[in-house]
Amino acid sequence: MTDASFIIVAIDGGAASGKSSTSRALSERFHLLHVDTGSFYRAFTAELLRQNVATDHPDAITSAATALQLDTAIEGRRAQMKINGRVVPDAEIRTPAVNANVSHFAAVPALRQALLEYQRGQADVGRSHGFRGLVMEGRDIGSVIFPDADFRFFLHADPVERARRRAAEGQQDSITERDRLDQSRKTAPLACPEGATDVDSTHLTLEEVVDLLSSHLATRLAPVA
Repeated sequence: MTDASFIIVAIDGGAASGKSSTSRALSERFHLLHVDTGSFYRAFTAELLRQNVATDHPDAITSAATALQLDTAIEGRRAQMKINGRVVPDAEIRTPAVNANVSHFAAVPALRQALLEYQRGQADVGRSHGFRGLVMEGRDIGSVIFPDADFRFFLHADPVERARRRAAEGQQDSITERDRLDQSRKTAPLACPEGATDVDSTHLTLEEVVDLLSSHLATRLAPVA
């Protein structure tokens, strides 16, 4: 039996568009399970690099990806992927090597398919742990993973501003190249889903973005924080 009061919020956007900060804030404000699907692809990338799987060998990627055992660990309001019983720590998924390769691995259809049902299953994880809903961020959430989500948002910002945000985080990331790869892949390319609420965060503070999205969610749930 599904819980009609359980809401699903999809937040899509490119690198450093504000998805993660906004999703974390919404999860706290409304007691939602926060799922960062980018961290899933990063964890896969870190594991495949550890196995010396090359980005230009799709058959090897497919074989390695489908052999991995996936589970979920809950830390606070955050869902973390477990690969073969182990949570891949942030220190391993935020490296320059992962930044440089994650979009290449994410473009492989078989890898995306391997993650599809796992990602959709996070809604059941959220329900079973007593959350009031799920806020999932990524690049194809509102278009592929949860096209019928209760709320769908697409965040974007000027590439210069996004590069500044990455640098402020101490991250080395090629925003323009990541965008090109994510937008041009054949399977689930990055794009604003039809009917989603498009939000330009270039000149907005995080608080302003969170308040804007919260005004939509508040039509279904009262804030708890």
